[in-house]
Amino acid sequence: MAATRRPLVPVAVTEFLGSARFNSVLSLIAVGVGFSTHTIRAVIGWPGLIGALAVLVVLAALSFIAQRHLIEWHGLLPITIIAFVGWCTISVLWSDYQWATIGGIVYQLSFAFLAVYIALVRDAIQIVRVVGDVLRFLLTVSLGLEVVSGLLLDLPIKFLGIQGNIALGGPIQGLFGSRNQLSIVALIAFVTFLVELRTRSVRPPLAAASITLAALCILLAHSPVIAAVSVVVGLATLALYGIRQVKQIHRRYYQWGLALLTVVALVAAYVYRTRVIDLLNARSDFQVRYRLWIQIWELIPINQTAGWGWVGSWPNDLYPFSAIQAATGVYHSDGLNAYLDLYLQVGIIGLILFVALVALAFGRSWLLASNKRSVVYAWAPLVLVSLLVTSVFESSILTESGWLLLVICAVKASQGMSWRVRLPHHEVKPVAEGPG
Repeated sequence: MAATRRPLVPVAVTEFLGSARFNSVLSLIAVGVGFSTHTIRAVIGWPGLIGALAVLVVLAALSFIAQRHLIEWHGLLPITIIAFVGWCTISVLWSDYQWATIGGIVYQLSFAFLAVYIALVRDAIQIVRVVGDVLRFLLTVSLGLEVVSGLLLDLPIKFLGIQGNIALGGPIQGLFGSRNQLSIVALIAFVTFLVELRTRSVRPPLAAASITLAALCILLAHSPVIAAVSVVVGLATLALYGIRQVKQIHRRYYQWGLALLTVVALVAAYVYRTRVIDLLNARSDFQVRYRLWIQIWELIPINQTAGWGWVGSWPNDLYPFSAIQAATGVYHSDGLNAYLDLYLQVGIIGLILFVALVALAFGRSWLLASNKRSVVYAWAPLVLVSLLVTSVFESSILTESGWLLLVICAVKASQGMSWRVRLPHHEVKPVAEGPG
């Protein structure tokens, strides 16, 4: 009688790696790392951050393998993500800084892989809870460190970029390196906490305290950028609420009307941009950005179609980024505009692919939020609105936490509305869900 073959990996290990609790903890850590990159670099440097990312990617891959028969892979990844990431990857062929491009691609793919993992092993409400728990903790620690720096010690915490201005009413930076980044994170947190409250996924007192925390961070950050973004997110929230109240038979006409109104509003905002800037008291902040954008625009025509090569965050010791820094006299880690940044790095083709990616992700998530009964579906389109409007003033959507959230939202929207799910495929059991 032939001896029974022992599995290469013990069953207990496979069950652990594929368990709902392991999925939950790994998702929580991955989102935490995505939003804490500035702090991790400040404390243990780039090697520490890369090491943490590598461990997370390996663990996520092992978890995927452990539950490969339980996950529905058919029509999973949006083609627009594959096309955009693929174009960034092949830009290494014409990049003048190939090693930096390879590093940027690996960094981008690491966060994309973790985002796909989170989107697959967590359902919508669990993703909201994961993001909510992470941002609740980070904003609390940020505010606590600002109090310690500005009120108790009256000294800046230089290695974290905390200036200790809370005694003056701000601006504060928290764990995110700048007031703009703190305000962006706080706005996403505000949206997340509201969805937690409406879905009753946390207790009302905790939800109310979290919303207050996020609002306080937004106010103390004094970011002129987030003032405009907050207005747009507020209007999008009202519009989505109104669409959800309309009867299904009439909803399509209201959607088209809303789309037309949005286009008119965008055109009006562009025509009256000077008045909008004055209204937001953001002229000095805008002038810094304008000088940077002019330098980027002058370099774009040199490699307009394919771009200079993908790199993500700017290495300011490499051309053309060093030339931009020399011309502006200010260090910039990105282009302070995701669309111009992409135009510079991956050309008009990369920009078109990215616009297709975000348009499809937003369109699908908006339609899901409009037609699904649960309020939890409102989280993705409102987060995307926050990211997309912010992209006019920052490039955070292209890397780290912004890119992580974009891919999560795109994959979840694809799961709900991809045309490929109607193609023939094998039946699989759903991934086991657990608490948290």
